[in-house]
Amino acid sequence: VLVGENPASQSYVRSKQKACAEVGIESFGFELPADVSQARLEGLIQELSVDTRVNGILVQLPLPEGINEEPVLRAVALEKDVDGFHPINIGRLAQKGREPLFVPCTPAGVMYLLERELPSLAGVNAVVLGRSNIVGMPVALLLVRANATVTICHSRTKNLPEVVRNADVLVAAVGKAEMVRGDWVKPGAVVIDVGINRVEDASRPRGYRLVGDVNYAEVSQVAGAITPVPGGVGPLTIAMLLRNTLHAAELAQSQVNG
Repeated sequence: VLVGENPASQSYVRSKQKACAEVGIESFGFELPADVSQARLEGLIQELSVDTRVNGILVQLPLPEGINEEPVLRAVALEKDVDGFHPINIGRLAQKGREPLFVPCTPAGVMYLLERELPSLAGVNAVVLGRSNIVGMPVALLLVRANATVTICHSRTKNLPEVVRNADVLVAAVGKAEMVRGDWVKPGAVVIDVGINRVEDASRPRGYRLVGDVNYAEVSQVAGAITPVPGGVGPLTIAMLLRNTLHAAELAQSQVNG
């Protein structure tokens, strides 16, 4: 479900639809204007939640100003919450001994990358740069679950470069182009760059290029491992969405059989 005409959101939705087609998952979209009413949007989500043909529902975030996000996400049936943002799924993620039905896709992709680069995250100093509901907070919760020692940084953090330099693992998800410089990073650190930002570049056909929140040219000389932008976390986000959708279909099938 796509609301409004945010170019980045439109691009993400196209990528997700293409990936679904490649693996044999049927997808269909609803594009609504930015001025859609709260009631109309929630009503559509509720209709999809009871439609037995639908296994997974994804509301593309962020929603336009004027729409209250939480009741929209709460309207998604818990067992169809393939984006992992239902308040109950997030609440379970935050609680020890509880398991969410689904984990948000980008944070899940970040953890997939980290777990393949590092034999264990236990005791590792992890810094999460950014505290959004979409990436920063869920990935911090997942890192805590993996027994990392987690610091969440944001716009009010004092001595930010110094805090970041203590990180064995850095997850940058702040939305500021090339903010993290080479001298911010501990030699050998693992750096996951979630940011995707447009910067003007007259030499490119489109007049811009995509960069992350990390200055790749500088940090790649220091880090032990680093993800590129584009082509790093983005494909993993889509892969985790497909995995969640398969899990949702399995849940639905088990209810039919059970």
